[in-house]
Parts: sequence; structure tokens; C-alpha cells
Amino acid sequence: MQANILLSPGKIEFCEIKTPKPSRGEMLIKIKAALTCGTDLKAFSRGHPVIPMPGVFGHEFSGIVADVGKGVKGFKKGDEVMAVHSAPCLKCRYCKKRLYNLCEKIMDTKVLGAFAEYILLSSHIVRQNVFHKPKNLTFKEAAFIEPLSCVVHGMYDLRIKRGEKALIIGAGPIGLLHLLLLKNKGADVIITGLEKKRLALAKKLGAASTITPDKLNNTVKKFAGVLGVDYVFECTGQPDIWQSSVNYVRKGGTVILFGGCKSGTTVTYDTGRLHYDEITLKGVFHFTPDDVKKAYRLLKAGKIKVSKLISGCYQLKDTEKAFQKLLKGEGIKYAIIP
Repeated sequence: MQANILLSPGKIEFCEIKTPKPSRGEMLIKIKAALTCGTDLKAFSRGHPVIPMPGVFGHEFSGIVADVGKGVKGFKKGDEVMAVHSAPCLKCRYCKKRLYNLCEKIMDTKVLGAFAEYILLSSHIVRQNVFHKPKNLTFKEAAFIEPLSCVVHGMYDLRIKRGEKALIIGAGPIGLLHLLLLKNKGADVIITGLEKKRLALAKKLGAASTITPDKLNNTVKKFAGVLGVDYVFECTGQPDIWQSSVNYVRKGGTVILFGGCKSGTTVTYDTGRLHYDEITLKGVFHFTPDDVKKAYRLLKAGKIKVSKLISGCYQLKDTEKAFQKLLKGEGIKYAIIP
């Protein structure tokens, strides 16, 4: 099969590799659409600790079942499917506490390689996180199930009420997915970012206000009054932004720290602000099978209009061109079509 190998930061080789065969419980998927994402971009630009090099990469996908191993139930060759690239082991200490996103093996047993003609899904993923693609979704839209699951997880225990006010810091693909989900919940949303084209798209997607960071303080005061917003969603993964995010939330409000900073970095907060204003700081990571089910239902029902986040399509052999565009700040997400 044809596949893209990430050799080293900035270098992708398009080549022929052996097509895998499914063992018991496994499923081979013929990729119909794979999406670029921020994690892939980090790996391409500077490397990433959970994406080995050299190796296949890409993990947001949908496709058609090409082959199934013995024991697979509910799926057959020719079925159109959508899936995520990981699943918990259900046996470790964290899984026994039902903290499935923190499973001790979830990163070690994940599957990469969506920027290829085929991807092989392990049995534990097949059992938990594969779904039949509904006819009303394109393959490109169905591939959003993985990033949407991450965003769903960040909001799973927040009781967001209609009319509550939220600030999203970062207008990249994840920030815009937050916007779509928050609008679905009825929240009023402002979003800040550096790219004017992304802010213009955010406005079309329903943001009440879109601003550059230099105008953020005044805009929040006009939007939410002196109290501040009910929720802040940090989607940049920059330590200085993590630190300043508490400046915009009201007393009793919540700051969701979604963007992942480089391991080893530190931030400092005013203890008085956290204590006396009773602010909740919440880090979020990955997703649970329940989050994936919720994301699937949202997409199936047509409640999250993700197609506008796709900036264009590239053939499989031109995958590197998509990442070069993203490095220049051009576009949101690109669909790679084998």
C-alpha cells in the first residue's frame, strides 16, 4: 500500500509499504479521508513524544472496512465506518476507577497511520470505538469524530446554560470546534486569535465577537461586564496564555486548560485569586469511550457543522504540501484523500 512516512521534522516520504492483515478481532480500514491536526503539525515541525519517527502518522480518519479478523462482530467488509485511534485497556488502575482517558496503556496502544491507503485497527479499538458512518455524513465530516471527542471531553462535566458567556483563547481548529460545541449548548461566545481569516470564519460560525489579543481586556468587559466570563477555554498550549487566562473569568468561574504545554514548563497563579474568587482550573486530556459516543451522536444528528473547518483537499502523495501550508498559517484543517 502507499503511505506517508514521517522521517524527521519537516520531511515526509511517500512510499510503498506492506499492507497489514487483520488478526483476530482486528479490522483493516481503507481510508477515504484523513484530516490534519495540531498534533500532526507539531510532529512535522519539531517532533512529538508520542509520534515515533521514522514512522507512519495521522489519526483522524474515516473509511470503508476492507477486511476483518475472526471474531469481529457488527462489522463486515464494505461497511462505511468512522473511528478514533485509541481505546482504554479496561484493566489498569485508572480504568478500574473509570478514568478511561488516563488509562496507563492508552498512548502505548494507540494506532497511527491514517495518511495512507489503509489503517489496521486493534481489537480493543474495534470493540469500543468504531461506528457505522451515517449516510448524511461525508467521509471528511465523519473524520472529525476524534477531535470532537477531545472537545466533548473538556466539557463533559460542565453544566453550561443557555446565555452563559464563554471566552475561547485560540482560533485554530480546536478553538473553532469549541466554538461550534458551545454554540450548540446555547452559550454566547467570544474568541481571540492572531489570524484574521480564522477570526472571520469564527464570526460566520456564530461567535458574538472576534478580537485580536491586544483588544481582549476591553472586549471582555463590554461582553461580560466587570464580573468576567463564566468559562475560559485555553486552546493555545502556551504557558503565558495559561497564566493570563484567569484574568478574564468571573468569581466562581471555570478555566479549561485544553492546550497542551511542553512538559516541564511551569506557570504561576495569584493564590488569592484562585482561593477567594473560588476559580476552578481544570486540565483536560484525550477522551473516554463515552465522549466518543457523544461526539458520534452530535455528528450523526447534524448538530455540529464541521465541514466549514476544512480548508481544502490534497491527494495522498501531496500530504507534505498540506503541512507546509499549515506551517505558514494558511487554512484550518486539510483533508487528505487517498
